[in-house]
Amino acid sequence: MKMPQRLFRSVFALLCFSVAFAGGAVAKSDAGTPVAKLDKASCLKCHENKHDQIKVPIVIDGEEDERELRQIDMRKYAKSVHSNLQCVDCHRNIVDSQKNHQLDKSAAKADCITCHQDLWAKAQQAGKDKPRLELVFKNIEAYKNSFHARENKDIPGTPLAKCDDCHSSHEFDVPPKGSERRTAWHKEIHVTCGTQCHEDQMEIYAASVHGEELIDKGNLKAATCTDCHSAHSITGTSSDAYKLANVQSCGECHKEEISSFRDTYHGKVSALGWAYTARCVSCHDSHGVKAVEDPKSKVHPNNRLKTCQSCHDGKKLPLATEGFATFAPHANPHDFGKYPQMYVVTKFMIWLLIGVFAFFWLHSALWYYRERRESKLFKTEAHVRTEGLDLPVGKHFERFSWGWRLAHLMFAVTTMTLVLTGTTILFADSAWAPAVAKAFGGPLVLGYIHRIAAGFFIGIFFIHFIYVMQKLLRDKNFKWFGPDSLVPNWKDLDDMIGMFKWFFGKGPKPQFDRWTYFEKFDYWAVFWGVSVIGMSGLMLAFPHITAQYLPGWVFNVATVVHGEEGFLAAVFLFTVHFFNNHFRPNKLPPPDVVMFTGTQSLEEFRHEHPAQYQRLVESGELQKRLVDAPSRQMHVGSVILGLTLIAIGLTLLVMIVNGMFGKIAGG
Repeated sequence: MKMPQRLFRSVFALLCFSVAFAGGAVAKSDAGTPVAKLDKASCLKCHENKHDQIKVPIVIDGEEDERELRQIDMRKYAKSVHSNLQCVDCHRNIVDSQKNHQLDKSAAKADCITCHQDLWAKAQQAGKDKPRLELVFKNIEAYKNSFHARENKDIPGTPLAKCDDCHSSHEFDVPPKGSERRTAWHKEIHVTCGTQCHEDQMEIYAASVHGEELIDKGNLKAATCTDCHSAHSITGTSSDAYKLANVQSCGECHKEEISSFRDTYHGKVSALGWAYTARCVSCHDSHGVKAVEDPKSKVHPNNRLKTCQSCHDGKKLPLATEGFATFAPHANPHDFGKYPQMYVVTKFMIWLLIGVFAFFWLHSALWYYRERRESKLFKTEAHVRTEGLDLPVGKHFERFSWGWRLAHLMFAVTTMTLVLTGTTILFADSAWAPAVAKAFGGPLVLGYIHRIAAGFFIGIFFIHFIYVMQKLLRDKNFKWFGPDSLVPNWKDLDDMIGMFKWFFGKGPKPQFDRWTYFEKFDYWAVFWGVSVIGMSGLMLAFPHITAQYLPGWVFNVATVVHGEEGFLAAVFLFTVHFFNNHFRPNKLPPPDVVMFTGTQSLEEFRHEHPAQYQRLVESGELQKRLVDAPSRQMHVGSVILGLTLIAIGLTLLVMIVNGMFGKIAGG
């Protein structure tokens, strides 16, 4: 029986409406989000961990493979920060609930970064204060520049590690600080890193002293992965940036050790911004750090020489010899029990510095006060009688021959070079030191320049010494303790006492002969410097030879002596020596050019060395020592040279003082 045409049309229309309604139930909204059948409950029918594991195709190294799809633990998901979201809020390209989803290629894949950046942009536009969201945004920026964000060559188009690999977006929840869950979360960081990618490192770490402290003893202060590698700004471990940051990471926990490490050459190079010398991990290992007393430790007494020889291998660096094993890279100069040599030497150098500076700075201050006071009172003293003397007008007294002047200039230039290169290393933690090191091409170049300058300094010293000695030995009339000798004598003591009496107005100013007691001190200080600074420097410059015959603690002592004695010499030169010769009230304005021209006016000579002047007048020798005054060109050139050297010296002094105060402030 045929259906009436009107009834057929009605039924057909009803069927079409039903189909259209059903289709609309899974259609997408204008925003592209599925409207029905793609809610959280429907997704969990397949993706909850109660069901069989789902595998999806993937291409690795150009070959098709499969990977297991992550399943959702609803118990953990319910506690996560994302529990109030629908699955399709993140997985926007999913358009159906079939086994093999039909993907909307125009929609973005699930992406933590894009989502949180959008949220942060909206918060900024709305002017809302969202500190947690801001932290996430900053972590994203750090991640983008990290090693993890680089493309995985095995799986093109994907990074080495995604947010979800570490945070598990379905379960992610950072517990509050101090809570038990926070403790449990912290203890599992190494598991997260290890199970995802770094299984070998996790096994090594678990057996290390850090792993034992954290895993076995529950010591949350023990280092875990993120303490050394950071959480988001992870860089490649072979980069200099990571190596230098890693030293600082170790220092966050091992504060005393990092402080003592910074006192060694290795530590100073690191502080300057170079990573080619030994660092913490070079000696202690990285993931497999062992306690010092552990026989397997790289720094166990039985293993130290081998550890040193991993760098000092006889190829790039001379082979480490026996004494290297007893060098103390963490020597504490305040611990007499463990480091008696360092303790004694450090105390001695401190008191030497205090004694020298206290005496000579007081000497300079009193001298300045006395000369300043006399100049204000217009008081002058007639040191010698000049009436009736037939002295030619415009003549100068020759005080220094060309050999002395040349030696002085070369000493000045090499000394300032040594001070600049040496204090850059000594105060490597200062703000200016890295800039100086970079300007010179790095610590290695600084070291070469320092050694070359030291060689010139010692060479000039010996040439001068041989020249003076052969001249004096051939002079049968020379008296070793006479007025022309630089050897200290009793008159020097009398003059020094007389100066202090004059400072306080208790007597006249002493009548100085050819050499004053403070000039003799300057002269013999060079002998002390060459002996002490030179010998300690040679020991440090050739450690493999030193360690072949001497124990390793001599390196610790030599480092202290070399640095502190160099500091003493530099500060003395640029304060006391500069004051005595250029900045006394009677010397102003600077510079005094006698050491550059070699001559000085008779008036100045009478005033500075009255006893010698009187002696030469009485013996008739003065006329033989008179010369023409230097030309204007010679005088102007000497003034320019003197001011240049003074400016360099004072600049170096400022740098040294800045470095010293920075070192004191840093502990």
